[in-house]
Amino acid sequence: MLQKTATRLLDELCHLTAQSLEPLEPLDHFQLIKLLGEGSYGKVKLAVHKKRGTPMALKFFLRDDTSLLSFLREYNLSLAFCTHPSLTSALGIAFSTPTHYVFAQQPCLYGDLYDVIVPEVGLEESRAQGVASQISGALSHLHSLGFVHRDVKPENIFLCDRECHWVKLGDFGMVKAAGTRVPCVWYCSPYCTPEAEIARKNEESHLSHLGGESNGNKQKRDSGKTQRTLVSVDPSTDSWALGILIYAMLMGSLPWSETISDNPAYKSYLQWTNWEDSASQKKISDQPVNFNQVAPQFAAFTPIVGQLFKSLLHPQSRLRGRPDEVDRYLGEAWLLDKDVSG
Repeated sequence: MLQKTATRLLDELCHLTAQSLEPLEPLDHFQLIKLLGEGSYGKVKLAVHKKRGTPMALKFFLRDDTSLLSFLREYNLSLAFCTHPSLTSALGIAFSTPTHYVFAQQPCLYGDLYDVIVPEVGLEESRAQGVASQISGALSHLHSLGFVHRDVKPENIFLCDRECHWVKLGDFGMVKAAGTRVPCVWYCSPYCTPEAEIARKNEESHLSHLGGESNGNKQKRDSGKTQRTLVSVDPSTDSWALGILIYAMLMGSLPWSETISDNPAYKSYLQWTNWEDSASQKKISDQPVNFNQVAPQFAAFTPIVGQLFKSLLHPQSRLRGRPDEVDRYLGEAWLLDKDVSG
């Protein structure tokens, strides 16, 4: 009930904000200090309100690349529902310019997590555990309201101090309500779930079938009528990304380059967990499996955190653990020959 109420309220807030969104010249009201970040959406700039003296981050969305509804959904989600201390929150200021939609949010002045993860080294273990705890809490909060972030990665985790004592998950442009049907998108990244690859294979198989004729020639397809595979938005997507994030923080690298069944590193992980890819749902082998034979890229971890990885990175989405499972592993050693003090 709470989840349906939250999604309905978000829609209502977007409708109301659309009617009250006004044009405004930023330099008339704000002193722009510096660029905090940028991406495909646009830019984030540190600003100070000229009358109030309040520091804030102004997030600029290019109007040519952003629909008004997408902008309003991100703004209102951040304003009304991101009450967890590890979620970036909007400040109730939204306006438009001839080229951008803009809203104000809490400033995070120390960059993002990607900037502080040392390649091939990672973070100190205690810092990694602290970040994992905060992000798991932020995701659990979103999930309790019926929302799925769908884009958890170091670049979307922002630092409120240099030591990572306080971090915030942000960038809600990909957020959808759980259960929403969306076109499947597979991309070459360990953050992409195994079920996305399965859907992609099914789609490619379907298109290949449609594109072939009995004489072996290719049929011309109307691209506007090509049917995309739809998948249901599920919180387990965030669990998978959280598992990859924890690995990246501890190792300064990624466990595999892409989540596909013929990737050697990913295949070794499947063999460790005694699962083949979730499309076939078959055991790797009829022979007994030695569960102590850890996948090589996981050999630096203690058995205890190995269980956490097996849970968050379960090949079957319906058996994947929830983000709040992280709490059970805090305070234990995660890396061999190291203690949690880092």
